[in-house]
Amino acid sequence: MPEPRPEGAPGASGAEQADAAVPGAENRPESRAAAKTAEKRDAHPVLTWLKEIATVVVIAVVLSFLIKTFLFRAFFIPSESMVDTLDVDDRIFVNLLVPEPFALSRGDVVVFRDTKGWLPAVPDKADGPFTWVQDSLTFVGLLPDNSEQHLVKRVIGLPGDHVVCCEAGGKLTINGKAIDEGYINPAEVPQVRAFDVVVPEGKVWVMGDNRNHSADSRAHMDADGGFIDLDDLEGKAAVIAWPLNRITTLDNYPDVFKNVPPGS
Repeated sequence: MPEPRPEGAPGASGAEQADAAVPGAENRPESRAAAKTAEKRDAHPVLTWLKEIATVVVIAVVLSFLIKTFLFRAFFIPSESMVDTLDVDDRIFVNLLVPEPFALSRGDVVVFRDTKGWLPAVPDKADGPFTWVQDSLTFVGLLPDNSEQHLVKRVIGLPGDHVVCCEAGGKLTINGKAIDEGYINPAEVPQVRAFDVVVPEGKVWVMGDNRNHSADSRAHMDADGGFIDLDDLEGKAAVIAWPLNRITTLDNYPDVFKNVPPGS
């Protein structure tokens, strides 16, 4: 028979004795917190580090996928058609909220899918051992799209606009108003390629800033009049993200178009 412990004798405190006597005390919040702390202390540091890294990677991939799906998407520039606004090998971010829910404007630089056959057929590339990695990173938005199935140009005419090249001074006119195109590559004088079009509903007229080296709407008037469907637009190019020495936002030159009257 155990001897009674005198009052004040060393041993379990009254609180501890009370806890021990109360059923379910081990399930109290403070008890659970203490157990978790002990588990963390006993866990192997390498496993803990790997778990934290994996959590960060998963969160980054999910966020990147959501951003690429609903807000921004990265693209790679393979040609010189937009020099010197965009250089070959630039990486850009495209705002997917244009043209919907935000409206498209004249002067916007846009990326669009090649559904009209403007680009030559791309031969199938042999899959390498890590092709699936690149495809996966592109899918979730961690790598820019370099599939060569998209084009980038500047919007010149919106639905209803009457676009003509050129007036006596060699300038484009939109709805009868001549414009000074400050975005054109200054290294060359643009060659005059006459056209006279009215942009249909649901379409846009696009041209490259490197006017003498751009196979744009002018070069494809035999295919749907050279117009691009609004439904084919991926979005508005907003930022040059790479290389680091070229990081900048892209201008749509509102002053160039501010005096252009509305189209029909």
